[in-house]
Amino acid sequence: MKRILLIAFTTFATLTAVEAQEVKNIIFLIGDGMGLASASMMQLENNYEPTIFDLADNIALQKTYSLDNRVTDSAASGTALASGFKTNNTMLGQLPDGTNTESLMELAADKGKATGLVVTTYLQHATPGAFYAHVPSRHEYATISEQLLASDIDIAIGGGMAFFKERYNNRKKATKAITESGFTLVENLDADMSGERILALLADKEIENRTGYLAKATTAAIEHLGNNDNGFVLMVEGSLIDGMGHGNDAKGQQGEMRDFMEAIEVAVAYAREHTDTLVVVTADHETGGLAIISGNADFNLSEQGVEYKWATGGHSGVMVPIYLYGTGAELINGVMENADLGKRLKELIQ
Repeated sequence: MKRILLIAFTTFATLTAVEAQEVKNIIFLIGDGMGLASASMMQLENNYEPTIFDLADNIALQKTYSLDNRVTDSAASGTALASGFKTNNTMLGQLPDGTNTESLMELAADKGKATGLVVTTYLQHATPGAFYAHVPSRHEYATISEQLLASDIDIAIGGGMAFFKERYNNRKKATKAITESGFTLVENLDADMSGERILALLADKEIENRTGYLAKATTAAIEHLGNNDNGFVLMVEGSLIDGMGHGNDAKGQQGEMRDFMEAIEVAVAYAREHTDTLVVVTADHETGGLAIISGNADFNLSEQGVEYKWATGGHSGVMVPIYLYGTGAELINGVMENADLGKRLKELIQ
């Protein structure tokens, strides 16, 4: 009996200590379209040697459905993850009645924290847009572009110049609008990023030649945001995992997953050195219905290879994993709604 009480007391004391430790920084990595099968594929491709997913301090699951569809899109799921509120498909940072939600980024800025975005697609896309935009349709790119410039984001790295040129009629006028909003515009990752606010527009839409890009961009963003004494919140998206799922391209998804995993490794290395940092890795939804099946239907025989099969060219409604590293990892557990994950992250920076 004494031993049981001692274990219970030790567990309680440990949890109390964890809860008492402040989460100063959050690095939130979202693999767009990454399901559990995507992570499993990378373990298999790595001959089951440990991957960054195997090194998580804690693991949970989240349900991705939206308010009006059991199969979500990135706008509704992004809004849930960013704000803690479910909404309808295509809606971005708004509830069905038109009420704007407050995002994790907006709350962090109000608390004096620095904020940033890193993506492999355009910055006006649904998932990054959920962290700063409030529109009834994810396709309102002109308004989303305006709202990015009006936001408190300190650094944003990705594509999207095409939508600024479209909104402001040409590159010259777009550049003027960007600089007048307080951003320093840079167009390559090797540029000087010492300005107070940085908008790195590296492509018209999606980033090309992406190998190694996401880790490098994540490093640049962390270096910029880490100067804030109050801490920071950074969202990093492996945006094109989703595109490879839509195209049922297993090899292509492996490449996007490797780049995303390298970015996770950068984030986790930072968290190991800065023990007030929480790293959260999840997806907005799964894309493609990926399955890993045996090349030999007779399981009495030794394996003769595996095959990657896809159920759809769209999204699926399965749960997706949450991998947690660093301070506060123990505080996110079990099976939860995607919106509950968003709420928990907001609570941690209150």
